[in-house]
Amino acid sequence: MSVRGMSFASFSSVAAGLIELSRWCYERGWTPATSGNFSARLSEDTFAITASGRPKGALGQSDIVVVNAEGRLTGPSAGRPSAETALHCQLYRRSSAIGAVAHTHSRAATVLSRRCAHEGYVTLAGYEVAKALSGVATHDRAVLLPVFVNTQDIQKLAEDVEAFMSAHPPVHGYLIAGHGLYTWGSDIADTIQHIEALEFMLDCALLEGRIS
Repeated sequence: MSVRGMSFASFSSVAAGLIELSRWCYERGWTPATSGNFSARLSEDTFAITASGRPKGALGQSDIVVVNAEGRLTGPSAGRPSAETALHCQLYRRSSAIGAVAHTHSRAATVLSRRCAHEGYVTLAGYEVAKALSGVATHDRAVLLPVFVNTQDIQKLAEDVEAFMSAHPPVHGYLIAGHGLYTWGSDIADTIQHIEALEFMLDCALLEGRIS
């Protein structure tokens, strides 16, 4: 599923990767109903993203749209981009190393983000699987996931995420209270690894009934 070298990737190959990623998350219960959104870079200033309001377990190529760095459609489309496209734009503008972005709505991410909203973060510590995250070499490294207040003002939320990431590097993902997880990677395969690692740790924390 890897789509490394995004500047040379065709739309069809990227769309196929996003469809597979969406289905993979849906099958694990991480994108109920029509929730979640997924994107991958096509070039320096364009990326493909799942269309709004589509069930993630049954996407086709027409359910993937192309937008520019400002989140505007670049051509004819059968759908409109996700309502949270600005959050993807923020990440792609921030770093050319980011090649794919994922947003899931798992039970663990939703519950823990609500539980820890007043603290403003979830800290996951002592988990061996943390080493699946880029740049993490030991289970002793605590993984901090900031929790942002849920809002329909997506542009303001994107600005808040940018400010946090600038002040607290490195950030491997973040939570929106009562909403879900955002994470990213160098390509779709890398992003899948980050989703799986973070969702596993969040699920463990929920089962343990505590946050480190």
